[in-house]
Amino acid sequence: MDALDQQLLGLLRVNARTPTATLARKLGVSRGTIANRIARLEANGVIAGYSVQIHAHSQPSGIRAWISIAVEGDKTREVVTRLLGEPSVSSLHDTNGRWDLLAEVHAASIAELSEVLERIRKIKGIGNTETSIHLQTFRT
Repeated sequence: MDALDQQLLGLLRVNARTPTATLARKLGVSRGTIANRIARLEANGVIAGYSVQIHAHSQPSGIRAWISIAVEGDKTREVVTRLLGEPSVSSLHDTNGRWDLLAEVHAASIAELSEVLERIRKIKGIGNTETSIHLQTFRT
């Protein structure tokens, strides 16, 4: 990948629906060049796909929270498998530092969040957790 590919990817990260003509104009190249580069980046697996980002305000009300998780010993694979099976976990990340995993969870209410946390804390191999509830988004 060269500098043009990097610039193209940067523009696509901001808005993957930007028309080819607009991308070409912003990058100072032809539409054909942009179309060919996008096709090559897709074929080489650099661009893995496209998705829809839903603005937080348009989602149904509910509680969003992040759970920082410390895993005991070498139980990470088992814990990850169990967490991926938990319907309230919308994303799960490996991390470094004090915590081993970071899980994003969604619940309809505080009562439901409490039930989710109880289920997660009972997973064998989880040593400790810390939960932060999402209050407001300033930038996505």
